[in-house]
Amino acid sequence: MDPQTPGTRPADLARRSLTGFLEASTKTTVDPAQDLFSAGLISSLFALQLVVHLEREFGVTVAGDDLRLDNFRSVDAMVALLVRLGGASDD
Repeated sequence: MDPQTPGTRPADLARRSLTGFLEASTKTTVDPAQDLFSAGLISSLFALQLVVHLEREFGVTVAGDDLRLDNFRSVDAMVALLVRLGGASDD
């Protein structure tokens, strides 16, 4: 897979994976920029499940300051977190 081809970069793949996970879990269409908390799609319990999903699926550890709600507010925010943590490089 060519990391320079749009749609196949690790960050793009992570975005699609997270969107699919959220859509399957919430049974609704999710826009990557959508505020998931404002839309009522994420409860505090589901937020914890989401952290576990990110850690297992992408091989990262989310701890300390990274546990801020803003890092989980949207798919795009979670992808940015994964890029920072090395779970989805954006090369």
